[in-house]
Amino acid sequence: MENNQKINCTVSSCKYNDEENNGCKLQEIQVTPKTKCNSKKEDESMCGSYENN
Repeated sequence: MENNQKINCTVSSCKYNDEENNGCKLQEIQVTPKTKCNSKKEDESMCGSYENN
């Protein structure tokens, strides 16, 4: 994959959050499904790379 994608993030409690730029300091993230959620909306997934400050 080319290096032209950007990860936008506003989760300020994550240690990888760049609040100044609403971005993520990681080069890539792992997106994981939430268990027992079949809403067919964006709440079905979450950032599996999240770590608390």
